[in-house]
Amino acid sequence: MSLRVVFMGTPEFAVPGLAAVLEHGCEVVAVVSQPSKPVGRGLQVQPPPVAAFAAERGLPVFQWPRLSNESYDALSALRPDLCVVIAYGKILPKRYLDLPRHGCLNVHASLLPRWRGAAPIQWAVLEGDTRTGVCVMRMEEGLDTGPVAHVVETPLGPEETSGELHDRLAALGAQALRHTLTALERGPLTFAPQPEEGVTYARRLEKADGRLDWSLSAQRLHDRVRGAHPWPGAFIDRPEGPLKVLSARVWTNPVAPAPHQVGSVLAHAPDGPVVTCADGALVLTRLQRAGRKVVTGAEFMRGAPDCAVGAQL
Repeated sequence: MSLRVVFMGTPEFAVPGLAAVLEHGCEVVAVVSQPSKPVGRGLQVQPPPVAAFAAERGLPVFQWPRLSNESYDALSALRPDLCVVIAYGKILPKRYLDLPRHGCLNVHASLLPRWRGAAPIQWAVLEGDTRTGVCVMRMEEGLDTGPVAHVVETPLGPEETSGELHDRLAALGAQALRHTLTALERGPLTFAPQPEEGVTYARRLEKADGRLDWSLSAQRLHDRVRGAHPWPGAFIDRPEGPLKVLSARVWTNPVAPAPHQVGSVLAHAPDGPVVTCADGALVLTRLQRAGRKVVTGAEFMRGAPDCAVGAQL
């Protein structure tokens, strides 16, 4: 007999997980997602990716603005065996956690207890982590504190962006979920409590998190450019408007300690301007002025008289 599953998720990251539940043969009795919102320049109201995917497959979709007695009664009437939650966007009250007979499983995009919270993918890249992964855990009332049933680890590449890692971990999360569903069908799952040491929190990113601060090291700034891509995007504050930095690399040549001020152009590399940092220098390889198209670092130097060696960028 197949498991009766309520799936709760909202963004693109959760779509492979819902597909995995369906491919596994579970009976998805409901999909719960956040309400549709205006998107794009035209501000047309569109459903979030999970809701759109579910509707295409003829699944019952609920998009409650908040979880209330009405939503609880509706889900309770479906008699779910299991709830699978991936990036739903709201914390579930305890009565929802207790509703399915097998509880609620969450696919989280980090190696818990590191990076509990809303933006684990971005913070792993921003902080220069070299390994990451996904965990399937049993949900508790705390923020991502539940015991873990399955872990998949993966290296985090030194040039990998948050956007690239997002897509890889979405696929790994679906793989981990399929493994866990198979194990659940064979018998009770075995859960391991999270370690008490090594807890970090991944708050939701803000636009200001993309600002490049030249008082940091070149490596930290390189990680910030990677971690802020595609959102909120790394940028340099300039009087005429922010200069977006879409990609960069650490300058491998030796940097003399004097006399260049941090944030000034140290040299012209073949692929872009070299900017002095507190420790080392950063080559800006793809940039975009406000209201202009994206250009390579070399193209930017040709069209920017303010990019002379010694100029403050």
